[in-house]
Amino acid sequence: MVEINSTVWIQMANFLILIFVLNVVLFKPILGVIEGRKKRLEDLDEEVKSLETEVDEKMADYEDKLRQARQEAMNERNEVQQKAAEDGKAIMGEARSEISEIIEDFKKKLNKELTDARKILKSQSEKISREISEKVLGRSIQ
Repeated sequence: MVEINSTVWIQMANFLILIFVLNVVLFKPILGVIEGRKKRLEDLDEEVKSLETEVDEKMADYEDKLRQARQEAMNERNEVQQKAAEDGKAIMGEARSEISEIIEDFKKKLNKELTDARKILKSQSEKISREISEKVLGRSIQ
């Protein structure tokens, strides 16, 4: 059977001293290490969150710059196309005016050649008709 005597008080004192010693030697350092890790994890978590925020901001900035660059490239392409169309119209206009001039020159030359040919044909037709008349009539016509 268990007796309660003076050894109980010694055991209680022994237990309290052991708790105090374990608290100083084991529990407080372990709790300190756990608290240190917890604080370090919280700091790392905050750093991760700040880095994620920074990455998100940089991505948004990158996407904005990329969108602006695409818009500028599209505007430049449209300007180049518009300038090329205007240059093409100018070249076509010049070509049409040159063609018109060439056609007018050709018409003038053709009319001149037609006039010259008519004069030649008229003089030759008069000569031929005179010769035919002379042969038909048998005498010379003046």
